[in-house]
Amino acid sequence: MTSNSSPATRPDAALLALRPDIVTDQTTTNPTGSVGEFLHSTLRPVLKLQNSLLLAVVVDFVLDHHMLLSKASPTDQQRQLSELLARNTKLRYTVIGLITACFTQEEHTYYRQQRPELNRRLLELAQRRVLDQTEQVVALAAARE
Repeated sequence: MTSNSSPATRPDAALLALRPDIVTDQTTTNPTGSVGEFLHSTLRPVLKLQNSLLLAVVVDFVLDHHMLLSKASPTDQQRQLSELLARNTKLRYTVIGLITACFTQEEHTYYRQQRPELNRRLLELAQRRVLDQTEQVVALAAARE
């Protein structure tokens, strides 16, 4: 423990350094411009960074709800995952926390101001990522059954 009496600060530079670069058509990198800019400069990179944890969290919920994805058709697997992500409030809040925990102080301030819209977009992006990786979710769940 240090003798410095100042309160702990967020390691914003370290958080930003962890994020993967994502090539977009966006020319701006201002995370607090518009909601669309925030989506491209913050949400997409954080979702990519947290991808393996996102899939692990979804697999946990799949197993907790005794969903037999491995026995379902690919179409039914996607339908079940889509319903789980759309209807399970606990999972939705877990996903939101998983992503927002990686925000810088400035990004979190902006997020608080735009929370309803950003949560909607964040959950849409997370659902798309999970559905695009249905095979991996099924394999992870089967390995843990």
